[in-house]
Amino acid sequence: MNTDPAAETTLVRTGSLRMGLIGRGIQLSRTPAMHEAEAAAQGLTCRYDLIDTDAGTTDELSDILAWAEDEDFAGLNVTYPYKQAVIPHLHHLSDAARRVGAVNTVVFRGGERFGHNTDFWGFGENLRTGLAGAPLDDVLLIGAGGAGGALAHALNDMAVGRIRIADTRDGAAAALAHDVGPRAEPVGDLAGAAASATGIVNATPVGMAKLPGTPIDTGLLEPRHWVADIIYFPLETELLRCARALGCRTLDGEGMAVLQAVRAFQLFTGRPAEQSRMRATFRLLGEEAAP
Repeated sequence: MNTDPAAETTLVRTGSLRMGLIGRGIQLSRTPAMHEAEAAAQGLTCRYDLIDTDAGTTDELSDILAWAEDEDFAGLNVTYPYKQAVIPHLHHLSDAARRVGAVNTVVFRGGERFGHNTDFWGFGENLRTGLAGAPLDDVLLIGAGGAGGALAHALNDMAVGRIRIADTRDGAAAALAHDVGPRAEPVGDLAGAAASATGIVNATPVGMAKLPGTPIDTGLLEPRHWVADIIYFPLETELLRCARALGCRTLDGEGMAVLQAVRAFQLFTGRPAEQSRMRATFRLLGEEAAP
């Protein structure tokens, strides 16, 4: 496994492109439409496939990656639960992917596979712009998986005073805190952590349409908290709904979903994407899905 500057660049591609998304339960993903619409706006033809391992597709990553290369894909996005499992199958990692320990974008180039993490940049930018001025003294991060790793490192880069990480899996929070550095620490007492936190971030799948609920007892929320969730289906999770009802500042998953796709599009095509266009596509799909 190499971590070199080449992992940060790609060729400028033209003509017809094919990309895809690997994950479980991803049939409602808005990612294909964002990429296909942006490609069309730039004069490209793009086919973006969903490779949903809940829909009967093989869950063997080695087979999926080999098939995609044989089919001349420009690359693949990777989502739950494969962001960490995909790493051993790659030749190169970008600096962000190496630091985070998770990959959500794989670019195929010259017979080699380059792993990137666009969640890292997407979450940081979304928090800076979507919750400008939010106090970053003490943040409780719930979830230490592939997404949680990206968020923890993004929070650390934003100089959060204290990052407390919770996860239901034994050792997961401690391992991530060790990787992040001295500002981070694992916690098992969510009530105690929430009592002193200025912000709370959900990086678990709890709250998705297929996994309803909240990752923390909403009775622990207070109006002084800001609350962020990376889930975008539904856009208003139960956690965010309860937080808003209390008067908390909240941040939904739209911004991160759009911004990570903006960066991934550039990695796949070698061309910058227009954020406003991709956001418009994202929102249009939400309107079409509304009852």
